[in-house]
Amino acid sequence: MKAKIRALTRRTSQLDLGYVLTRLNQVMHGWAHHFRHAVAKNVFAMLDSFAWWRVISMLRQRHRWRWKDARRQFTDRTGRWLPITAGEIEMRRIAAIPVTRYRYRGTKIPSPWTGTAAA
Repeated sequence: MKAKIRALTRRTSQLDLGYVLTRLNQVMHGWAHHFRHAVAKNVFAMLDSFAWWRVISMLRQRHRWRWKDARRQFTDRTGRWLPITAGEIEMRRIAAIPVTRYRYRGTKIPSPWTGTAAA
C-alpha cells in the first residue's frame, strides 16, 4: 500500500492535485474496506499519516512552501488542521472506517462434511 501511495505522490509530480486526491481516496479506501475485518486500526492510522505527509511534501515542493506556509494554508484561525482539498475533492481518512470483527457463527454455518456423501 505504501508503494502505491509513493507512486501517486512523487515530490516532483506534476499531476493535478484533484486527480491525486481522487486516486488516493480510491486506492486507500478500497484497501481499507478489504482489511476492515482484521485488527488493522493502527495500520489505518499509520497509512493516513503516511499519505498526509506525502501529499504535504509534494505540495511544499510544488509551491516552494516552507513549513510555515504549508501550516498557514491548512490550518484555521484556531490552529486546527483542515483536510487537504482540491475544490470539492477532499482527502478522506481511512482511520475513520470502523473495524468490525467477524462474529463467531458456530453451528449456523452448515458443515460440508456432514450429511449425504456424494458418490
